[in-house]
Amino acid sequence: MTLTYPAVFQPHKDGSFDGYFPDLEGGARFHGSDIDDAINHAIEALHDWIDVQIEDNEEMPLLSDEGDITLKDGEFIRSVSAIVHLGVGYY
Repeated sequence: MTLTYPAVFQPHKDGSFDGYFPDLEGGARFHGSDIDDAINHAIEALHDWIDVQIEDNEEMPLLSDEGDITLKDGEFIRSVSAIVHLGVGYY
């Protein structure tokens, strides 16, 4: 199963990025030394967050419309996907 959520990326002057998923409780924050690193960490953060939701038998949140997400100066949104393999014990 592939799940995709919008992620907010916050660029820094040194070329690094911080970010979070506004739809995910707790934000599933991530950081990267450059955009590629930040995207990889965003995918990992999303995957880890989804794994916990599945293990706790919680529902996945609905997606926000990107136009409804308030951005600060310089921030941008990118959709991030995680592939989750449902195995024994997952419903």
